[in-house]
Amino acid sequence: MRAISLKFPFKSINKIRSIMSESDQSCAFNRPRMVSKKVLAKPQHEGDGAVVRRGIGRYSFLFLFFFALHITSDFNIHEFLSSSTFVFWVVLDILIGHLTFRIELKYLDPFLMLDDFSVSPPAGFPDHPHRGFETVTYMLQGGITHQDFAGHKGTIHTGDVQWMTAGRGIIHSEMPAGDGVQKGLQLWINLSSEDKMIEPSYQELLSQDIKRAENDGVEVRVIAGESMGVRSPVYTRTPAIYLDFTLKPRAQLHQNIIESWNAFVYIIEGEGVFGTVNSSSVSAHHVLVLSPGDGISVWNKSSKPLRFVLAAGQPLNEPVVQYGPFVMNSQAEIDQTIEDYHYCKNGFEMAKYWRSQ
Repeated sequence: MRAISLKFPFKSINKIRSIMSESDQSCAFNRPRMVSKKVLAKPQHEGDGAVVRRGIGRYSFLFLFFFALHITSDFNIHEFLSSSTFVFWVVLDILIGHLTFRIELKYLDPFLMLDDFSVSPPAGFPDHPHRGFETVTYMLQGGITHQDFAGHKGTIHTGDVQWMTAGRGIIHSEMPAGDGVQKGLQLWINLSSEDKMIEPSYQELLSQDIKRAENDGVEVRVIAGESMGVRSPVYTRTPAIYLDFTLKPRAQLHQNIIESWNAFVYIIEGEGVFGTVNSSSVSAHHVLVLSPGDGISVWNKSSKPLRFVLAAGQPLNEPVVQYGPFVMNSQAEIDQTIEDYHYCKNGFEMAKYWRSQ
């Protein structure tokens, strides 16, 4: 009886193995998160000559007009709010917000804004107020010097983080700390109604103090929360994670996310595949809103490193009324904030004579 030889091309065997492997990788979670929305963060001018790519949120044109009026000595807040001029600027603010900026992702509870900023001297972000939320500044290149009306002053450099809780009120400046281009990310995280009027505070982490881990071509810097067995010391009043991942070519990542939290990715550099292994790759400067689920899978199929941040947070499920850098729960609270700011009271007392140096 003649033996029958069965021969399979190695290419076919490798292809079958590849398909089986990819199938296994796609089932890393019971309910994997997919990309539900993709937004390209386009450059726009902000502050005093700075350029930002805004992936989430928008500034109020009305606030900029009001702020200009505020610095004039004869400006009366009550007359302004009750005037036809105020109504005109409200309508213009709405029109500009819808027709000019065309922001595609105004808000992702609890995240209010994400800016990828680029600034060179003498441009910057001069004296401006905040109330009702937290700002997280993460430097990617260069440095930013911050000072506020309470006497706090310092500089964060590449890889450093400043987590500022504005609470009931802060006026501060953020200006480039050296020559050349300074780059970073600023994320705004909303505070619950019970925390909006707390005293301002800071958490600052130097680059070398940020917890990190590396495995199979994946490196993570844990700004907030936990990943790959390491946890950040940052306290998040609004429960959240904020992770900076770098994937080498052909590396893959499977990151758990609490199922009830909202989550997004912002791609800093490179391109990657998110959600399922057969999805289309997405390039730098895109915000990817993730669908509900218990985790996200990412593949770097390119020949260059992929770097992105992943942020997820517990939704507050509260009304959001935003007036530029003031974020409260009702229009009445916004009106009170404007009055407090103008008359330097209820958290803004030190603003009367303070100017940054």
